[in-house]
Amino acid sequence: MRILVIEDELDLLQALAQSLREAGYAVDEASDGRNGLFKAEGTAYDAIVLDLMLPSMNGWDLLWALRKTRSTPVLILTARDTLSDRVKGLDAGADDYLTKPFELPELHARLRALIRRAAGQATAVIEVGNLTIDTVRRAVCQGGQPVALTPREYALVELLALYKGTLVTRTMIYDHLFDEEDDSLSNVVDVHVANVRKKLGKDFIITRRGEGYEVHA
Repeated sequence: MRILVIEDELDLLQALAQSLREAGYAVDEASDGRNGLFKAEGTAYDAIVLDLMLPSMNGWDLLWALRKTRSTPVLILTARDTLSDRVKGLDAGADDYLTKPFELPELHARLRALIRRAAGQATAVIEVGNLTIDTVRRAVCQGGQPVALTPREYALVELLALYKGTLVTRTMIYDHLFDEEDDSLSNVVDVHVANVRKKLGKDFIITRRGEGYEVHA
């Protein structure tokens, strides 16, 4: 899953990005409103973490502009904690609102919930046949037995499971699993798909030639 963090306090921006990468996310960063809007409009992020008090364009205006073209889940993360601020942020199009200071586990949990809901998944555990994907523990079990996956392999399985029964294109996989700094080879998706099939069975991922991939609902 790929997240955009828009925050002008550089130490906090770097800390947030690092914590999310350690949790297995691909992360892009922006330190001002206009650059944040440019990235948010140009990429299909799974979620956006948005500060309100930003240079060049504040978070409220960014949200108003973004909602004209994108429905990406947005979590406002700000020191502005009055009722009127929260109402204004939610009315501007935010999906959640968290005030500073905050705890990283809560931020991560809120992001997981936003990503699940955006994909139509109500619970933290996704079932696909005899496979269970625990999105909190980032763990996969098949027939009750744990399966060891690399972080990128897990991300691929989670993405396909979230959209089970739906075609997931190669472009979607690139957009959701790799950040803007990633210099991956052109065949990297094929490599990860092949590795997942070795571990979960060749029939787990169905190839739609010329289109993309799918797992059964």
